[in-house]
Amino acid sequence: MQPQSVITAAHTQVVKPRISVVIPTYNEARNLEHVLPKIPAIVDEVILVDGNSKDDTVAVAQALMPDIKVVMQYEKKGKGDALRLGFEAATGDIIVMIDADGSTDPTEIPAYVQPLLEGYDFAKGSRFARGGGSFDITPLRRLGNLGLCGIVNLLYWRKFSDLCYGYNAFWRYCLDYIEIDCTGFEIETMIALRIIKANYRIAEVPSYEYPRIHGESNLRTFRDGWRVLQTIMREFVRRVNPEPQVRHLFG
Repeated sequence: MQPQSVITAAHTQVVKPRISVVIPTYNEARNLEHVLPKIPAIVDEVILVDGNSKDDTVAVAQALMPDIKVVMQYEKKGKGDALRLGFEAATGDIIVMIDADGSTDPTEIPAYVQPLLEGYDFAKGSRFARGGGSFDITPLRRLGNLGLCGIVNLLYWRKFSDLCYGYNAFWRYCLDYIEIDCTGFEIETMIALRIIKANYRIAEVPSYEYPRIHGESNLRTFRDGWRVLQTIMREFVRRVNPEPQVRHLFG
């Protein structure tokens, strides 16, 4: 699938956005062969942010994709910090964030890019929107996500069907409102809330979540659920400029 053209009033010629994919990793050598080869041709740049893996994650990534950009996270501070480093290194006009464990399907990337080309600012993956699903979520995690999502919908007058999912895509200018200052799995919630408060347009994209292929997840249901709840309440009282900055297609 070729990237679709974007025409704006400020651009008299057809332009095609460059797409960067950011992938945090830690000991994911055995999973990368199931992830990197599936990244579609519309992607221009892949950034792997490695948390000082003890296995051959970096070597495997470079063997599978010689032009991959590797950023080392020498002080392993968690997923939030890894994404911050990846966003800083990305040069694309659209940035996509996926996981390295095989739970997020790279072939879905065009479905995330499409709403952005149609005028949305942020494409938010949902396992619970019609057409989505999860082969990995436990009943407890499903219940927790439902409760946390309900709180956000109540506080912000939204109708999100999913909150704690790490598959998202956005225009680069959104980074003006995504100042990463958390380290854990609450990062997805923090990003979504700051996009809401910037008054940017969000589209939910149905997505399938698959089980981790190899290794064990660092996610801890109660610990990380509590951190997400804290993030929701902290962001609710956090004051920001309610008007988004001028939207630059490539900025």
